[in-house]
Amino acid sequence: MTETTKNETLELKDSERQPCEVWTRVMGYHRPVQSFNIGKKGEFEERVCFTESSARAHETHRDAK
Repeated sequence: MTETTKNETLELKDSERQPCEVWTRVMGYHRPVQSFNIGKKGEFEERVCFTESSARAHETHRDAK
């Protein structure tokens, strides 16, 4: 038996798609971003990802100045 693999891209119609609900942790509890007011949505968009080790190194560097 021979097995062939094809790299096919699946195409979905808009009617077949389901919206993705994004949740985030705010003030100690989880909430959907969609329920945020305009100000909180803006704050959410400005967030950046970081790792603790790089943040700690940056803080140490800043304190040394």
